[in-house]
Amino acid sequence: MERIEKVGVVGCGTMGSGICEVVARGGRAVQFVEVNDEMVEKGLSRIRNSLQRAVDRSKLDAADMEAILDRISGHTDFAVLSDSDLVIEAVPEQLDMKQKTFEQLDAVLRPDAIVATNTSSLGVIDVAVHTKRPDRVLGFHFFNPAPVMELVEMITTVVTNPEVVELAKAFATELGKTPVVVRDRAGFIANLLLFPYLNQAVGMVEEGYATREDIDAAMRFGCGHPIGPIGLVDLIGIDSTNSIMERMYEQFGDVRYAPHPIIRQLKTAGFMGRKSGRGFYTYEKPNSSRTAADDASDVTPIDPESIAHWGTIGVLGTGTMASGIAEVCAKAGYDVIVRGRSVAKAESAKAAVGKSLQRMVDKGRMEADAAEEALGRISVTDGLASFAECDIVIEAVAELMEVKRPLFEELDQITKPDCVLATTTSSLPVIEMAMATNRPEKVIGLHFFNPAAIMKLVEVVPTVRTDDQTLMQSRAITEKLGKHGVLCGDRAGFIVNALLFPYLNDATRMLEDGYATAPEIDTAMKLGCGHPMGPFALMDIVGLDVTLEICRALYAEFRDPGFEPVPLLEHMVSVGYLGRKVGRGFYTY
Repeated sequence: MERIEKVGVVGCGTMGSGICEVVARGGRAVQFVEVNDEMVEKGLSRIRNSLQRAVDRSKLDAADMEAILDRISGHTDFAVLSDSDLVIEAVPEQLDMKQKTFEQLDAVLRPDAIVATNTSSLGVIDVAVHTKRPDRVLGFHFFNPAPVMELVEMITTVVTNPEVVELAKAFATELGKTPVVVRDRAGFIANLLLFPYLNQAVGMVEEGYATREDIDAAMRFGCGHPIGPIGLVDLIGIDSTNSIMERMYEQFGDVRYAPHPIIRQLKTAGFMGRKSGRGFYTYEKPNSSRTAADDASDVTPIDPESIAHWGTIGVLGTGTMASGIAEVCAKAGYDVIVRGRSVAKAESAKAAVGKSLQRMVDKGRMEADAAEEALGRISVTDGLASFAECDIVIEAVAELMEVKRPLFEELDQITKPDCVLATTTSSLPVIEMAMATNRPEKVIGLHFFNPAAIMKLVEVVPTVRTDDQTLMQSRAITEKLGKHGVLCGDRAGFIVNALLFPYLNDATRMLEDGYATAPEIDTAMKLGCGHPMGPFALMDIVGLDVTLEICRALYAEFRDPGFEPVPLLEHMVSVGYLGRKVGRGFYTY
């Protein structure tokens, strides 16, 4: 065989119908097999509806739709697949069902035909051994929805013929997909990194640490993910999530792969996610992406009047974060006082704001008069005493408790009694800064994301001592500044870093194990999960030293063995490979 031409698919459910559509869109005829005529018609209807949606959105011509449908046929007899070059199995994720399917295929296919499984969690070798051609079996893992998602994970077993892999890779490329070749183990690349992250997010909801809405918003606004983790579990399906995680736990024995009890409870109750109309969210109807109007967490509405009397904001610090916060506050109409260790440093921070505002003017996003007015609201100082009449002071200095704590002691003595004291820490306990003051009830975390002038997210972090008025005022000022505030408790990592950095650590462990290369892992997570960048490209931007310190902070807080920094990360930091800022990290620049 020099090229894959004739394609068969077994199973025409969500994945099978998507695979049929992809193959037919690629110009090849495809035949699928289902258990009975009713399932055949449902499969054809599913494909037709998918193509019609593309036509309705002007992404496909009606004539092309009919041509694609003409290349697809459905049957109930495996014999129609006898002359196929490749057959892709897409039956439910049950090992015994897949093994039986492979036995039936083996009985009718040509000896040189390739048989592939679309499994996302089962061992490919476990189905390959149920054929007389285990060397011509591989995993061909499409991602849902198959017509849209570009990634295909190709899973090779210890006996897969290299010729088969090359033919399959060429076939996937001709279909417009990007193949990534990996070895046979549960979860492969994308799911092995994705599902511990999803499970951890579910745990946050289960224990009441944060609402599902805030967790999802945090990862969308803070990391640029196309969908938050809780919404993604509903999209994948509660039953599928449970099954995939159980398989990974069976193979690796790591408790982070064991699905949280609430996942099993929802599954038992029949709440399977979007497809059933209810999962962690309730939807308008089954398979709808729109949540029901009355399905909202019971969170006290923000009261804008709580900060109606505020007029002056203090910003403590002169770095990138501090200047970004100063800009945001000035654009919102507040008088801003920036304090630096010297007037020159404070002036430098104001100059950075001026450059940022000018860029907005140059891009037509802001009027020149408005930019000049905003910059005029910023004054600079080198003394804390200038904060005496501020309504809130936002600290944005070095991420060291020995630096922050003494500053909070001083601010407590200088500012008026009702002034809110906020810290932008991303990993230190807010309560330690609060207890350095005589007003712990007025201290809170406001974790802006860098660059603060652009990033929409702010994590609002009350401590066990923060009073209700301070929390309400903090939520109100976050909204007034044009940011999306998410509420979470005072523990290392808050929401975003607590979910993001264990994932980055897991990716590093995968690289250290030699399972895949950094480019392959980055490609898998970008194309398979829709992340704006892969984990290694992201770590190079964040800085490997910063990544290591946050991983250490999370490990110290939670004592989870899975959070312990991977030795490879420590080694790279020790030799000075810190990422883009030095020209060498996981990549060389």
